[in-house]
Amino acid sequence: MKIIFLKIAILFAVSSIILGAFGAHALKDILSPIQLNSFLTGIRYQMYHALAILIFSTNHKFFNKNLNIALWIMIVGTIIFSFSIYLLSTKDYLSINVNFLGPVTPIGGVLLSISWIILLFSTEKIK
Repeated sequence: MKIIFLKIAILFAVSSIILGAFGAHALKDILSPIQLNSFLTGIRYQMYHALAILIFSTNHKFFNKNLNIALWIMIVGTIIFSFSIYLLSTKDYLSINVNFLGPVTPIGGVLLSISWIILLFSTEKIK
């Protein structure tokens, strides 16, 4: 197991908890219900993939060498997907123009899907 995957999984998990608390307390009266729901979607996906990275990286014996590729794609996909949603959801509050991220978010989702497909075909027979 590469320790970097464990550290990234923990970083994703703790930051999703912090962002979730921030969203639930600081943003609930500022964002519209649609914006808040989008923000929470980013948090959910970030936590789901934090747990997935943690589980897969600690159970590496069940996968072939493509596990590292899948996990790196999952990490990049999570960053692109979740963080673009955070910025798009809070753009009015932050007074920044991030509309260019609208088409970027689906790229993160595609990367996440690709990572799961690679994982599907990377499983090894248990010896």
